[in-house]
Order: sequence, then C-alpha cells, then structure tokens
Amino acid sequence: MPNIELLEKALPVAPIRIAALDGCMDIAQEVDKKLVKFRKEMVERRPDIITPAGYVEDSFLVETKISRYGTGEGKGYIRESVRGTDLFIMVDVTNLSGTYTVCGHENHVSPDNHFQDLKRIISAATGKAHRVNVIMPFLYEGRQHRRTKRESMDCALALQELANMGVSNFITFDAHDPRVQNAIPLNGFDNFFPTYQFLKAMVKKIPDFKMDNDHLMIISPDEGAMSRAVYFSNILGVDMGMFYKRRDYTTVVNGKNPIVAHEFLGDSVEGKDVVVIDDMISSGGSMLDCAKQLKERKANRVFICCTYGLFTDGLAKFDEYYEKGWVDRIITTNLNYRIPELLERPYYIEANMSKYLASIIDILNHDVSIDKVRNNNDKIMQLMKRFK
Repeated sequence: MPNIELLEKALPVAPIRIAALDGCMDIAQEVDKKLVKFRKEMVERRPDIITPAGYVEDSFLVETKISRYGTGEGKGYIRESVRGTDLFIMVDVTNLSGTYTVCGHENHVSPDNHFQDLKRIISAATGKAHRVNVIMPFLYEGRQHRRTKRESMDCALALQELANMGVSNFITFDAHDPRVQNAIPLNGFDNFFPTYQFLKAMVKKIPDFKMDNDHLMIISPDEGAMSRAVYFSNILGVDMGMFYKRRDYTTVVNGKNPIVAHEFLGDSVEGKDVVVIDDMISSGGSMLDCAKQLKERKANRVFICCTYGLFTDGLAKFDEYYEKGWVDRIITTNLNYRIPELLERPYYIEANMSKYLASIIDILNHDVSIDKVRNNNDKIMQLMKRFK
C-alpha cells in the first residue's frame, strides 16, 4: 500500500463516499476496489490502531441517478445518506456514449450536460456532507482558460460556480493550463500527471524499450507541451526536441486558427526511439504530422503519449499512419471515455490510473500533505533501475 507510514499517523476527516456519475462508473469501480484493499491492508498491518466507524467498508460507492423528463430536463438523486461524509464526486465530461430523449429525438450527452449533472448531484447532497470534493480528470472547458479578445471565460466561471456550491477540493489531471486555479484561490486545486504510469506501461508493453540518451528522445509537439517534455527528459536524462506551429491567424476553422506547418527544433533523432508527449489527442492531426516528420528524419520508433485520447475525428487516420509505419504505439490513460474500437487496436496501450487515483483519495481523506503522492520521482528512478 502506498504512503502507508504517512497514513498511520493521521485520522480521516470523515468516512469516504464516492458518488460516480454514469459516464465514469468503470474507473470508479476500479478505484473503489483499490481503496477497499488499501484500507483492509492498513487494518491488517496495525491491528492495535482503533479505526473510526466507516474506515473499512466492502464498497465506498454510493448509488446516484440522473433522470430526465420528456423535454430533456433532468434531476439528480443520491440513493443513500451522505450526511457527515467526505464525499468525492467523479465525473467524465468527455463521455459521449450516453444518450437521452428530447421530445422524441435522441441526443448524446455533451460536456455541458455532464457539468449540469455534476451540479445536480452536488445539490442532491443538500449540504449535508462534511466535505465535497470533485474529481474531474478532464477539466471542463479547460481549453477555454484565458481571454485574448471579447470571448467567454468558461473554465474560470465553471470553477467559481462549483466553489460557490460548496466544493472544497478539485482534483484534475494534466490540466491544459493549471493557472485556471487562480479563479478560485481559496479552494483546493490539485493537478496530477501520469508520467510514471506512462513509463510503466511502455516498459511492460514495448519490447526493447531503453531509457537512455543513446536510444531515446522526448519530443514536445508544440510550445504548450514544453513543460511536460522538459520534466520527462530531465527525469530520464535524455535529450528533447520540440515542434512549433506556424498558424494562419487570418482564418478561423472549427474555433481555432489552422496550422500551416510544423517546424522542428532539436538534435538529430536518427536511429532513436522518440516519445511525443502532450495532454490530449483531439482530432490528432497535429500529432500525426509530427510523427510523420520524425519518421522522415529517420527516427526508429514513434510513441505518442497523451493523458486523454479523445479521437474526435475517429481512428481512420491513426490506422493509416500505423499501417504505413509512421506511428508505432499510442499510449493514453483510462481517465476518460475511449471508444470501444480504440481498445481493440494493435497500436493502443492503456496507462491504468485507478491505483494512483485511489491513493490520492486516501491521502486527501486523511488531510495530510499531497506532495508524496504527487511526486513520482522516486518511483520513476526505481522503475528505471529495475528495467535497466
């Protein structure tokens, strides 16, 4: 069990309850199993410690439900009491698999619907929970985080609205720009990264994956991903390179300025495996163009690591690039909904985050420093040593 010595010295603030919306029930069930295991291991390790009521349970999940009227309006239910609990509400705003009926027409659940459903569940708790925490891996409207002209500030407004409803802590992963927390400076906002889980997945699933400067290079696909690539390359002790995007700022297509070209800055990638790292794959056009250019520069294998695999334009282009040898593997986490077809692709690798998320919940519930669970340097070093 991770961080067990730290947890032995602290008491939980209240009994844990996890309320998962329909869109993230799969990962919530995995997290619940890990958390149940952690707590049972703790009690077995220290039988002399008096455990508070509700510390060990067969499951920490509470049943929630969103029902809708014929007009598409909805309301939320929590099927059991959450009075006095440390309530963690999990939501995946990217899950488009759910549907509902509006006047006889079928609609897919959108991020806006998920956000409204989250507020409904918070409202259903009626202020009786000891503390409300929101686990939102993909931050709602996280890409609309700053204003450059007369435009909305969606992410800041969403965070402020939830804070005003009584949410104490926000837990997210690889936020597009974590500075959005400045909108709620008096609330907890924790942003975690799946660096260790990426490496663990690659060394287990990719034959002959070598983490040294002679065989590996880290690539940032644009300026925005530089901090991720810098950390990755520094912790592994390998070189890095980057692409920068030349855009046409006179045109707007699908809400953004189209990319004219990707220009590469960095040392030679010839003969090396390269890891292209970013926060998300949306349509994937930029990422695939970078992968192709790296292959043209005689890179050995191209691995794409992204926290969220959205694949908004489908998988056809990725299939094509894999068949042509321009992309070797794509690694994403299980923090968001992934279309079933992706899970069957030979080039796809999942970085499982359920154990890490269960550890985060356990640490927060004990109200101790989150730095040990946030900092994965030691675990990465142990992984490198073990596989070298």
